[in-house]
Amino acid sequence: MKGGNIIRVRGGHLSIALVVLMFTTILLWSWDKSYFASFLPLTRQQYMIPLSEYVVNVANSSSTSTNPKDEIGNSEDKMKERSNNRDEKEQPGKGSDYSDADSISKGTALSVCNYAKGRWVEDNRRPWYSGLGCKQWLSIMWACRLTKRKDFSYEGYRWQPENCYMPEFERSSFLRRMQNKTLAFIGDSLGRQQFQSLMCMLTGGEESPEVEDVGKEYGLAKAPRARRPDGWVYRFPDTNTTILYYWSASLSDLEPINRTDPATNIAMHLDQPPAFMRKFLHEFNVLVLNTGHHWNRGKLEANRWVMYVDGKPVEEKKPLDMGKAKNLTVYSIAKWLDSQLPRHRRNLKVFFRTISPRHFFNGDWNTGGSCDNMIPMSGGSEVVQDGSSDIVVESALKGTKVKILDITAISQLRDEGHVSRYTRRAILNTSDCLHWCLPGIPDTWNELLLAQI
Repeated sequence: MKGGNIIRVRGGHLSIALVVLMFTTILLWSWDKSYFASFLPLTRQQYMIPLSEYVVNVANSSSTSTNPKDEIGNSEDKMKERSNNRDEKEQPGKGSDYSDADSISKGTALSVCNYAKGRWVEDNRRPWYSGLGCKQWLSIMWACRLTKRKDFSYEGYRWQPENCYMPEFERSSFLRRMQNKTLAFIGDSLGRQQFQSLMCMLTGGEESPEVEDVGKEYGLAKAPRARRPDGWVYRFPDTNTTILYYWSASLSDLEPINRTDPATNIAMHLDQPPAFMRKFLHEFNVLVLNTGHHWNRGKLEANRWVMYVDGKPVEEKKPLDMGKAKNLTVYSIAKWLDSQLPRHRRNLKVFFRTISPRHFFNGDWNTGGSCDNMIPMSGGSEVVQDGSSDIVVESALKGTKVKILDITAISQLRDEGHVSRYTRRAILNTSDCLHWCLPGIPDTWNELLLAQI
């Protein structure tokens, strides 16, 4: 009798265990297909690297290759095959499967995406426009195809981020995405290079008489006796897309101390953004800022700039360190823009581009420095660091909604892409190792920008 009770009890326990096991199996199966599966720790897609016909599979590496051609292996033939497929699928000016803004959703979650980490790879589809053309937009001093330079291999590379989906640039798609919108560059001559690069990319370097010059709408007409206007503004009428550049080398507000004196000094307000930016910010949908190479005593003295803070000159007692002055401006403008973003009716996106590196060897720009290397990426092709090489900009943007456009480390690898000694004026023992040949490296800056808009 007792034994029978034990058997019945054990049998009951076994039945309950089977029911629990079946219920658990069904629950787990449902869980995998339910909404709640998205709350599992760091779901699959957060670490998924998408595969597309335009993305080269890049392996993680902690080292920097010094032979980019060897590390690419047999990818050149594959790139040619991909290029042929692309030509069959898409004619210039037509849409692309990878051109819409929502296509970025195919890629890794942006929260873990670092566009500045990756490597340069050969790409026979570059450049996006001819260096012999684009004369409507490209300054002749940066058109290296029109100089005595013989090697142009620097044009045939693209940047491949390690864990980011990079949509293929397609000009008609970009103009559709920017319909009825304005993209503004404000910065120094490197910002002007990025502006000219984008204009060449959007027109394919072709004459485009339909593009309208609307600089007068922003007060950017050439002043009497001026070498050039303070900026340029062009509009693509089919999509009402406006591309603007305004020269502000320091991103500080500049104000004549004595407006009646043509030779007066200029108050350089380190803690105030340029008046042009304050006036027209409400017109912009995308804003790209940069500064860096004008922060030296020679530039300030040549421009007659006198540093001011809180409306008062700051160097009456002792000189202000140039690094601290630049930092004050960068932090001030980042803080001011962050305060403006919530009230901006156009859903403004602001990018602060990091500093473009110089490559003067054996001297500086005025002491015989040069950059004669013509071999692409002779110092390596890969960036493996997580943080930016521009610590000032990176630190200033922390805690703000201003985004970083980090181009410093990737451009550091491309010293062969500078204008070098092949300048139009060909001054003896003078090289331009600051500005870039176009087409060239600034095209990549724009591809990185467009991927993040």
